[in-house]
Amino acid sequence: MEIKNIFCIGRNYKNHALELGNEVPDQPLVFSKPTSALASADGSVLSFPANRGDIHHELEIVLYIGNEVERGFTVEEIVTQMALGIDLTLRDIQSNLKKKGHPWFVAKGFRNAAIVTGFWDFPGVEQIKDVEFSLERDGETVQQGNIQSVIFSFQALLEYIYEEIGLSKGDIIYTGTPEGVGPITDGEEYTLKWGNEVKGRFTVSKRS
Repeated sequence: MEIKNIFCIGRNYKNHALELGNEVPDQPLVFSKPTSALASADGSVLSFPANRGDIHHELEIVLYIGNEVERGFTVEEIVTQMALGIDLTLRDIQSNLKKKGHPWFVAKGFRNAAIVTGFWDFPGVEQIKDVEFSLERDGETVQQGNIQSVIFSFQALLEYIYEEIGLSKGDIIYTGTPEGVGPITDGEEYTLKWGNEVKGRFTVSKRS
């Protein structure tokens, strides 16, 4: 599967924005990650820096644009597959960058900062509204949500990206995280679940 661009949405769940002391946005907050940040939740051990402060996990639904995008599209016309992903953040570095008014890219674009499970066929927005997605840390649920709690719908997000930046076949979109974000620690195993189905796993290795 070809992945061209990685777009991410910040603060798309109200309770997550509030838990970090951020304002609830009145329009989508879009940022990007490089494709070099991609990593697979295929049971691998993934390495992360141990000397750059806290690294927070943010569980998200990921959409894959599998068809050409033309004005007036619907989500179902352009999204062909979906996955679960984790947007990792160097939280201390991000906080310092925000205080200085600098871009977040260094805090969001490091190696293995865009974890993703395998993709599966996208069934449509209505079909996934009641499905809970969750993240377990060593068997304990630390994040859980569903898309009924989003501030901006998938349709609104994709239209915004299309109009403001551009959206193409091959792009993926991390659609925002529910509350419960927190730091990862060396040796922990994380499990990403769609309903009761395990979609991916990885183990943390923090290196100096």
